[in-house]
Amino acid sequence: MASTAHPAKRKGEPGAVPALDPALRAALVQYLLRLGDDRLVLGHRLSEWCGHAPILEEDIALANIALDLIGEATLFLRLAGETEGAGRDEDALAYLREAIDYRNVLLVELPRGDFAVTIVRHFLFGVAAYYQLEGLTRSTHPALAGIAAKALKETRYHVRHAGEWLLKLGDGTAESHGRAQAALDDLWRYTGEMFLTDAVDEILVGAGLVPDLAPLEAPWRAQVTDVVRRATLRVPESGYMQRGGRVGRHTEHLGHLLAEMQILQRSNPGATW
Repeated sequence: MASTAHPAKRKGEPGAVPALDPALRAALVQYLLRLGDDRLVLGHRLSEWCGHAPILEEDIALANIALDLIGEATLFLRLAGETEGAGRDEDALAYLREAIDYRNVLLVELPRGDFAVTIVRHFLFGVAAYYQLEGLTRSTHPALAGIAAKALKETRYHVRHAGEWLLKLGDGTAESHGRAQAALDDLWRYTGEMFLTDAVDEILVGAGLVPDLAPLEAPWRAQVTDVVRRATLRVPESGYMQRGGRVGRHTEHLGHLLAEMQILQRSNPGATW
């Protein structure tokens, strides 16, 4: 595909965006919004632990992971805005869309919950994100592949961090074990949405821009099952899987989260500093 000049805005950012036909461009914008929104919303959820984590070291760790995710969201949303070409930058996409326009999976928008919920959610999402990003590093879209390579390094640490905590909680006290199992049982029905595919995926997979998500579920399940069992926990039975986030059908929790996240920009439109 032909390329056009694309000035890098941050050191290490890819410098070229391929020319795309309208259908491919529209599909890529939606896919990038999904990548960015997942990380923006989850990053905000993790930031809610700042000052409230069980130990000081973990307070700092979760804040840093939240910053990683928000940084990744910035890059994905920036690329979405540039690809769309409608004048919306990463800030407009983050702060000036309504809940119905967000494309994150339901898993990441659920309430913070207790520490076990936070760890289990981040582990389940992180492992799926790792395999998706690994595939995206081989994208024929240079900018997308470059962002994925950067995010993959961070996600590798996120998975290790969450996995180590899951082992501690599951194989710890009776209370920590019970809370970890309860979190697994409650969150499991939201995991299937991470591997759902639709017309957006079909178009982009066919063009070599993104990996097929469906085959990634098997390695995700194998890795999750291994850690869960080593944590002396039980993998929940798979039944009906919640869905809707990818097409803008969200829980009430996202609206509350966005009201808090967007209040400064909504109160002072166009404010910069």
